[in-house]
Amino acid sequence: MAMTRRDVRDWLAGFLPAVVAVHWRERLRAGFGALCGIALTGGLMLWMLGPATYIPWLVAPMGASAVLLFGVPASPLAQPWSILGGNLVAAVVGVTCATYIPSPIVAAATAVGVSIALMFTLRCVHPPSGAVALTAVLGGPAVHALGYGFVFEPIAAQSVVLLGAAIGYHALTGHRYPHAMRAKAPARPVNAAAIPVTTADAEKALARRSELFDISPDDLASLLRDTQREAYARRARELTCADVMTPPLAKVQAHDEAPAAWRLLQRHGLDALPVVDGDARVIGVITRHDLHTRRARRQHWPRFGVSIGTGQRPAVRDVMQAELKTATAGMPLSELVPLLTAQRHGTLPVLDEAARLVGVVTHAAVLRKVMAA
Repeated sequence: MAMTRRDVRDWLAGFLPAVVAVHWRERLRAGFGALCGIALTGGLMLWMLGPATYIPWLVAPMGASAVLLFGVPASPLAQPWSILGGNLVAAVVGVTCATYIPSPIVAAATAVGVSIALMFTLRCVHPPSGAVALTAVLGGPAVHALGYGFVFEPIAAQSVVLLGAAIGYHALTGHRYPHAMRAKAPARPVNAAAIPVTTADAEKALARRSELFDISPDDLASLLRDTQREAYARRARELTCADVMTPPLAKVQAHDEAPAAWRLLQRHGLDALPVVDGDARVIGVITRHDLHTRRARRQHWPRFGVSIGTGQRPAVRDVMQAELKTATAGMPLSELVPLLTAQRHGTLPVLDEAARLVGVVTHAAVLRKVMAA
């Protein structure tokens, strides 16, 4: 399929930088924090190891880690376990690949690939750790001479110092770090889930934050909409028919006259009435549609007067729908909704084990219950 100019323009627009809604004070705070963190890490390593050591005072991946720790501290990729676990895993994998794989290119590619897979497995994904794996393979004779000592000095030592600097700096400047998962709060329905979320809403919410979040407004709005759908689905799984049904406001028997059914529908503002037999068992349903258009029109029952040719008023049994779908009180809402959708009148009788009427369910009742706080 040929691309239009608009398609090309939209594709090229994807290369433009995203708008970063972060105040200039926060940008300076993040930059100064990284300065302090790297300076402290390098200074301590120099003090501990001395100027004559062949162990690197600083490895390049620590600069990338500083960007996350100080610039995007809310990111899952910047949390303590991510930097410590990711860097250590990558260092071990990198040294192993450098030791046992003769080809530097194959060793480097293998080290990065295996490190990523292990970081996902151990839930410690940290992008700079990919550079740690490459450093272990391509760092040169000084790094290779360290062997597995590279894991502890410099990687583990520098990771711990940089992490400690980030924790202290964020505490001093009034920012929460680490962003650990908080204790699970009791589940509470939220009415706000019924309000549509737009990208503009997400942009304003992100702009009010004092720190950078690693998510675009479009992705955040999409995530919130998906969350709303999941909340509705969960609510549907938790509720049963008994939670949403209401007592039947009215019902008719098969031998009742059609005008009586019409008056009940009008009086209660209903779209349908259950029809029961002498033992109170549901045998059908009569709707406004049935009374207006079905046999009423065909047999010329204007305003439900005397039936032409019989001299009698039409009975409910002559107009009702005998084939109907019903529900039970214990039926989950997730099974109930498809049954309701299949009914033109949007009313579903609820029966007990003896097929007797115990309630009715309507579209409106389901919506009110699902969206209720």
